[in-house]
Amino acid sequence: MVHIDVEYQGKLRCQAIHQPSTTSIHTDAPVDNHGLGESFSPTDLVATALASCIATIMGIVAERNKIDLTGLEIGVDKTMSAKPPRRISQLSLKIKMPIPADHPQAEMLKNAALACPVHKSLHPEIEMPIEWIWS
Repeated sequence: MVHIDVEYQGKLRCQAIHQPSTTSIHTDAPVDNHGLGESFSPTDLVATALASCIATIMGIVAERNKIDLTGLEIGVDKTMSAKPPRRISQLSLKIKMPIPADHPQAEMLKNAALACPVHKSLHPEIEMPIEWIWS
């Protein structure tokens, strides 16, 4: 179990403190939802969690198999639904791999990306297309 404390600071801003490390982050409501948009929104953090989780799980599998993924880059574009209820409708990922597409472990790494816990935790109605770019 990991405990995180969140304090509402007014003006649609929150501070979250990760208790195991005491690291803190702020969130703001996005401009299109009455906020200042000066930091990640809560739904931005969902997109960030997906991309960083994929990178982490791929990194674990790569280390286990002695593959150097240094330089792996993942971009994620978050799209909110046009109709109510307001929710994430799509998280489009672009994964730039530092290895060639014909690498013997390429398929294993792609499967690792899809097995990340955040990907498995998100609602199945959220579209999550992945574009793979190989070196």
